[in-house]
Amino acid sequence: MGQRITAPFGGTVLPCRRGTPKAHWPFRITVSEPRPRRQFRGRSMNQAQQQKPSPEDKVYVTKDKDAGACGLQRDLQDRLQPAHDEPVSEPVSDSAPHPEAPAGSGRWVRRLLKVGIGLAIVAVFGWLPLKAVLQTSSVEAVVNARIVTLRSPIDGTVSARPPQGSTQLSVVHEGDAILHVVNARGDRVRLDDLRRQMSRMENERPSFAAKLAAAETAQQDLARQAAQFRDGRLLQLQARIAEIQSAIEAAAARREEAVAAVERASSLIKSGSVSTVEMARLTREQAIAQQTEIGARRRLDAAKVELTAVGSGTYLGDSYNDRPSSAQREEEMRQRASDLRADLAHADAEIDWLTHEIAVEQFHYVNRAEADIKAPVAGRIWEMMTSPGEDVRAGQPLLKLLDCSGAVVTANVTEGVYNRLRLGEQAIFEPNDGSATIQGEIVNLTGASGAPANLAINPDALNKEPYRVTVSMPALNSTGKECAVGRTGRVVFNTDAAKP
Repeated sequence: MGQRITAPFGGTVLPCRRGTPKAHWPFRITVSEPRPRRQFRGRSMNQAQQQKPSPEDKVYVTKDKDAGACGLQRDLQDRLQPAHDEPVSEPVSDSAPHPEAPAGSGRWVRRLLKVGIGLAIVAVFGWLPLKAVLQTSSVEAVVNARIVTLRSPIDGTVSARPPQGSTQLSVVHEGDAILHVVNARGDRVRLDDLRRQMSRMENERPSFAAKLAAAETAQQDLARQAAQFRDGRLLQLQARIAEIQSAIEAAAARREEAVAAVERASSLIKSGSVSTVEMARLTREQAIAQQTEIGARRRLDAAKVELTAVGSGTYLGDSYNDRPSSAQREEEMRQRASDLRADLAHADAEIDWLTHEIAVEQFHYVNRAEADIKAPVAGRIWEMMTSPGEDVRAGQPLLKLLDCSGAVVTANVTEGVYNRLRLGEQAIFEPNDGSATIQGEIVNLTGASGAPANLAINPDALNKEPYRVTVSMPALNSTGKECAVGRTGRVVFNTDAAKP
C-alpha cells in the first residue's frame, strides 16, 4: 500500500497497488490547475507560482468498464507530488529580492488600499446609524405651537379688516385687527334711560336755584324784623326798669314820711294831742309804704330778668312764647333755604353721576354694537372659521391663531427611552433640513395617555410609538424659521443634564 495523497481540488485519493494497467481505469478525469499556495516547503510565493502545472498538463482518462481506480491514483500522484530527487529551495531573504518581487509587492499594496477604502466606507456609512442607535433620541418629532381661538364677543355680522403692514395675509402681529363684528340691533335701553334722567335733573335744577334764592330773601327780611323786634323789646324793658326805679324812690319817700309821722304821733299821744285812732292810721300807712317799696323792688328784679333773657334771644311774657313770630318765621325760612340748598347740591351731584354713567354706558353700547377681533399674540392664522357677511353669535369661534412666541416640539419615543426621561432634562432638536440644532428642555411627559393638548398638530398624529414628549424650544424663532410648525426632525435627549 502506498501513502495517502490529498488532491488540490479537494478529497482524498487512496493509493493502490502498482502495476494496474491504465486501460482498466473506469473514469474520465480532468485535472485542472491546482490552487496556488503561499509557500511549498519553505519556498517563496513566486517559486510556488512557478510550480503551477501548465494547461497542457490536463489529463484525460477514458472510462472503461474493466478499469480500476488505482491507475488514476498513481497518475495524480505523479502529477502533483514533486520528484523525490528535486532539491528543496531555501526561503529567500528580504536582502536578496527575487526578480519577480515587484509584482507581488504591487498586489499587496492594492489589497491594502482596498482594505483601507472598505474600512473608510464602513466608518462613514456605518457610524451614523450606530450613533443613532446609541443615542437616546425620539422616533419622530415635529415643530408644534399652541392654538389661540378667537371668539366673537357680541352678536352681529362679520366683516374683514384690511391687512396692516403685512404682505402675507396669514401672518399677523400682536394688536392687528383681523375681523370686525357689527351689531345693528344693539341694546341701548339703559343709555336712553340715563339720558332721560339727565334731562329731568337739568330741568329741575333751575327751579331749585330760584326757590333757594326766594327763601334766602325771605329769611333776610324776617331776620331784619326779628332784630327790630328785639331792639324794641330791649328799649321797652329798659324804660320799664327806669319806671320801676322811680316808683321805688317814691315808695321810699312815702315810707320815710310815714315813719316820721308815726314817730311824731308816738310823742304826742302821751300828751293826749293825738288820738289812738290817728295813731293806728299812721302806723297802717307806714306799713303800706314799706310794702309798696318792696313790691316795686320785686318788679325791678323781674324786669331785669326779662331784659337779660332778651339779650340772650329768649323772650319772656304773658303769651308764653319764648320767641316772637317774626323770629319763628325767620327760623322756618332758614330751614327751608337749607333744604333747598341740599336739594340743589343733590341735583348737581346727580347730574355729575349721570354724566359719568352716560359716558360709561356709551362705551359699553359701542362695545356691544361693534367689536374688533384683534390678535392677542404675534403668529399666523391657522384656521378661518367664518367669512365676511356671516351672522355670528356671542362666543362663537371665528378663527384659530398660531402662538408663534411659544413654539414647542412634540416627539414620540419608545417605552425604554420614555421611562428614563424626567421633566426639566435638556434636549436638542435636530431638523431634517440640515439647519443648526436648537437647545430646549422637557416640559411635559404624557406617555400613552393621549392627553388632549391645545396644539396645532395633535400628538396622536405621531403614531409610530405611543409614548409622547413635549419639549420647549425658546430659541426656535431665533433660527430664522418663524412659525415653522410642521417641520420634522429628531430630538436627542441628554438625561445627564437635568435642571435642579
